[in-house]
Amino acid sequence: MSHLSILPTVLRDADGLAATLASLDLPWRHGGELVGFGGERQAVTLQVQLKDGQCLGWARQDDGSLALVGDLQRISRSTALQRLLGRITRAYAARAALQDAGLALPTASIELRV
Repeated sequence: MSHLSILPTVLRDADGLAATLASLDLPWRHGGELVGFGGERQAVTLQVQLKDGQCLGWARQDDGSLALVGDLQRISRSTALQRLLGRITRAYAARAALQDAGLALPTASIELRV
């Protein structure tokens, strides 16, 4: 197992990320720590435990963004995990775009067709 790594992202809204994780049927929770190799610990704002037992987290950075926290070695070897991260990012972006559109056009009817 490798050490926990912190990867910068463009995600900023923890509540939006939590809603995105819930919409993807990923069990998430606020706060806590991820534990890595040798007892290494990293505090996170949100975390999700995947079916294989792996945990991913997002930690608030000084610039307000949410950095991805996880075992970079496992992430890089797993195409399924890479696809999941892509799904999370796309769903988060779609949710944010619809929210922004709703704020900019409060009388408009906004609908997402999949």
